[in-house]
Amino acid sequence: MTSRSRSPRLRPLHLTTTLTMALALALALTLTATGCGTEPAPDTRAAGPSGSADPAPDRAELEARASAAQLVAEHVWVTEAAGYALARQSVGVLGDDGFGSVYTEPEGGQIKLSVERLPHADADCTDGPAAGGGQEPLVTCERDGEQWYRATESGHAYAREQGDLVVTLSGTRREVDRATLRSAALAAHRADDDELDRVLPPAGETAGRQPVERGDLPPVGDGAPNNEVGASG
Repeated sequence: MTSRSRSPRLRPLHLTTTLTMALALALALTLTATGCGTEPAPDTRAAGPSGSADPAPDRAELEARASAAQLVAEHVWVTEAAGYALARQSVGVLGDDGFGSVYTEPEGGQIKLSVERLPHADADCTDGPAAGGGQEPLVTCERDGEQWYRATESGHAYAREQGDLVVTLSGTRREVDRATLRSAALAAHRADDDELDRVLPPAGETAGRQPVERGDLPPVGDGAPNNEVGASG
């Protein structure tokens, strides 16, 4: 009688074991992915309340600080130029309600920013020099975009009219080249609340201070402004 070979009974067991392991592995991968998704990414957490920006400065406080420094908040302008930083001690009033500041760089260069109520001729040099200006003779006077550029042998400036104000960026030709001065003039703008907060003296710092003295007045003589190399170029 011929014997017939029979398939081993272990095959179904092997198949069941393989399927079980595959399902277990798939379940483990699913749980791992789900677990990772429940933890926010680091930058997502940073964007939450703990990483929110500082609260905006209080406008009433800014106005009070400006008034204490004898400044009009709306007349405070700021600018920027590569390598230059605002000299905080230079911030002060010009004339009755103008604003002035100086930006300096490590090598000693200075860019002066002034915002004043001035006649049209103090901005537009093409109409001739301002009356009583006492300036050096102009060697260059031209329109450059929305501004006027003027230069003497020693100084130069960019100026533009903003309402009834004239905004001027100036410096000596030896310290500041025209490209840098032009860049600062184009970047000049009225300070927003955050910039006011950085520019204005802290509350209480101006208490008991004497009225701000104009930097262009000589220490002796009749008190006429010193225009040898001033903001007007």
